Amino acid sequence: MLNYWITAIKLMQVKSFTSWIVLVLLSCLTTFNAHASGIKILTTEPSQGSMIVGQLLVDGDVYFEQKQLKVSPGGIFVFGVGRDAASSVELLLKQKNSEVKFPINIRQREWQIERVDGLPPGKVNPKSEEVLARIRQEGGLVKSARSKETEYSFFQEDFILPAEGRISGVYGSQRILNGEPKRPHFGLDIANKTGQPVVAPASGIVSLVHKDMFYSGGTLIIDHGYGISSTYIHLNSISVKVGEMVKQGQEIATIGATGRATGPHLDWRLNWFNTRLDPQLLIKTSKGE
Repeated sequence: MLNYWITAIKLMQVKSFTSWIVLVLLSCLTTFNAHASGIKILTTEPSQGSMIVGQLLVDGDVYFEQKQLKVSPGGIFVFGVGRDAASSVELLLKQKNSEVKFPINIRQREWQIERVDGLPPGKVNPKSEEVLARIRQEGGLVKSARSKETEYSFFQEDFILPAEGRISGVYGSQRILNGEPKRPHFGLDIANKTGQPVVAPASGIVSLVHKDMFYSGGTLIIDHGYGISSTYIHLNSISVKVGEMVKQGQEIATIGATGRATGPHLDWRLNWFNTRLDPQLLIKTSKGE
C-alpha cells in the first residue's frame, strides 16, 4: 500500500506523458520483483535429477507443472526434476490477486553408457503372459507406495550413503543388456558382498516390503514425506516392516543379488512421486556425475 501511494504522488508530479508511462512500468516491475522474491530456492545449483527444496516467504500457493506443492508451517516445499529436464523450469506463485512465474535454471548433465552381458534372456525380454502379469502387479505396488504425500519432513535431513562398497552404476546411464539398448538406469549401484548391511540414508516410514519382485528381487521403499521416497532393490534380506519408523543410520536390510542382477549390489533409488531423481546428488561429497 505504501508503494502505491508513493507511486501516485510521483505520478501527480510528472508533467509529460512519457514520464508517466515510465513510472507506471517501474511500478509494475517493482510489484513483479516483490512477488518473485516471495520464493527462495534452498538447493544449490539444481541439475537434471535433482530433488529441489524451496521456501515460500509470502502468503500464497506454489505450483510445479500444474501440481500444487505441499508447504510446511515454516514455508518449506520440495519437488524434483527428472533426467531429461530442460535447462529451465518454472514454479508458479499464486496469491490472492496475482500469479507470477518463477524460473529456475537446471544444470544439464552428460550420461554414461554401460554394457551388461550374460543375463538370462528371460530377464531381458520376458514374454510369458504369466510373467508379464506378475510384473504389472508388482509395478502397481511400487507405484502405490511412491504416490503417498505425507507430512513427514525427513527429506530435509542430510542424506548419508546407505551402504559401503564400490560404485558400480550411476543414475542416468544408458544400459545395453545382452546387446540391446534399454531405458536409462535410475539408481546408484553400490557393489559389495551378499549380506553386507544396508542402512537408512535418512529417517522415514517403511511403505513397501517385498521379498522377491521379478526385476528388483528383495525390494524396500521408505517414505520421507512430501512425495519423496527412497527405494532399495536386489536385497538379500529385509529387517523392517511396513509402517515401521526407521531412523537415519539404522540397519534396514542386507545387500543381495536377487531379481535381475549379475552380482551382489545395492541399487538405491530416489523419487518425487513418479519422477525419478538422482540419490547421489544428496550426498554432499558427491558431484553427481
